[in-house]
Amino acid sequence: MENKGSIAILCGGGPAPGINTVIGTVAKVFLNDGFRVIGIHGGYSSLFKGLPETIDLDFEMSDRIYKQGGSALRMSRYKPKDSEFNTSFFVKNNIKLLVTIGGDDTASTATRISKFLAKKDIKMQNLHVPKTIDNDLPLPEGQPTFGYQSAKEAGVQIAQTIYEDARTSGNWFIVSAMGREAGHLAFGIGAACHYPMIIIPEMFNKTEIVFSKIIDLVISAIIKRKLLGIPYGVACISEGVFHFLSEAEIKATDISFTYDEHGHPELGNVSKAHIFNILLQRRLQELKIKLKSRPVELGYEIRCVRPIAFDLMYCALLGYGVKKLFDQGITGAMVTSDPKGDVTPLYLEDLTNEKGKIQPRLVKMDSQKAKMVYEDGLQYISENDYDNVREYFEVDPEEFDFKKILNW
Repeated sequence: MENKGSIAILCGGGPAPGINTVIGTVAKVFLNDGFRVIGIHGGYSSLFKGLPETIDLDFEMSDRIYKQGGSALRMSRYKPKDSEFNTSFFVKNNIKLLVTIGGDDTASTATRISKFLAKKDIKMQNLHVPKTIDNDLPLPEGQPTFGYQSAKEAGVQIAQTIYEDARTSGNWFIVSAMGREAGHLAFGIGAACHYPMIIIPEMFNKTEIVFSKIIDLVISAIIKRKLLGIPYGVACISEGVFHFLSEAEIKATDISFTYDEHGHPELGNVSKAHIFNILLQRRLQELKIKLKSRPVELGYEIRCVRPIAFDLMYCALLGYGVKKLFDQGITGAMVTSDPKGDVTPLYLEDLTNEKGKIQPRLVKMDSQKAKMVYEDGLQYISENDYDNVREYFEVDPEEFDFKKILNW
């Protein structure tokens, strides 16, 4: 078969279930059409080195990895500067297409590289397959980011076990779920498990996010459950709330942090669930409410699980879609597949704001789904509970009124 040149596949950011499904599918369809398929280890941190670490993907390997979790190509969050760009790898290997798998930063860097090569009279298409377990990329309505459904499923299995532990031990658990600015994962896991309290950044659409409000929301559920005769429970809090907390607010917790060279607390070195749990214990002691609580972090445990059937099919469609859009001459676009399975391009320039940033997709608090969960699915103190709260607890019930805390 005539060699038509090469395509290169690169993965950026953090892992998500389905990466190997995309890699394997893309490799198969291009190998069948006479292209060489090169996988790049180390993402952008490797690409512009003198000798990038690469692997030739053959059909056997592509067929073997497609259902596995993790990524066959080592990943990196490295974001190269324009001054690091060079043409060596692309010219030497006759690269016709750069396929990137990742988030918005990975996609925008690929576009910068393509423009750089164009100025050097090197024609190369670039197509991006959007992935994140956070589900926060602004894809068309009804289209999740790949990996979200599999990570949520794995998270639910752990979260249900935690709920049974709470029931068995009579304790409370504070679960922190991964998420940058958006609360999709915490909301999806918490709602599926019927958790009595789910806290996400989007809830605070009418008030500032501070630790005291987060903790009082948890206590609102604790008190309500006690009134219902249930001494146990679980609260799920999205780590995305940290994106909106001030540095002064974080430092004021008096929790021991390590600090970077600029004096900023290194939040990645400490469990967010641990922070919430310590603050909850302090507040409960102030209120003279005796209760044991335990922290559980949900994040790294669910990023590299095997993809479920949804993502196996979805990611395969995205992989086929790369070939379809490539054959149409499309470049600088995300590959999307709607619920019907139809593939269309989504151009990055149509998603960026005036500052060139892609705005995250947030949980829509005005959606019917969110309203049902927050109105009927959770347990918390409302005005109807005030008299009962005063009878059994030495607290002001208004302090723990769910809607008053949020100014709803």
